[in-house]
Amino acid sequence: MKTPQLLDTIAILKPISIDRLSLMEAEYDFNSALPVGLVGTIVDIHQDNQGVDYLVEFADSDGCEFAIAYLKANEFLTLQYELTAA
Repeated sequence: MKTPQLLDTIAILKPISIDRLSLMEAEYDFNSALPVGLVGTIVDIHQDNQGVDYLVEFADSDGCEFAIAYLKANEFLTLQYELTAA
């Protein structure tokens, strides 16, 4: 399995609670969490003695950012658009 990289496109595998988000646009209402399957982009990778955190930006179809959150690798799936050799 490929290690997630900067600018990879991801889809979240479990709901991300609202208290873990920095919301950029108040018009979006997520109730209590971002839904499973929502697509985002890794915009920063932070590594320390407690592990690796990925800062993921979520944007609408116009490219306007509406939320960001730090996620662990087990909370998302990296989307792949090209076939790679094993």
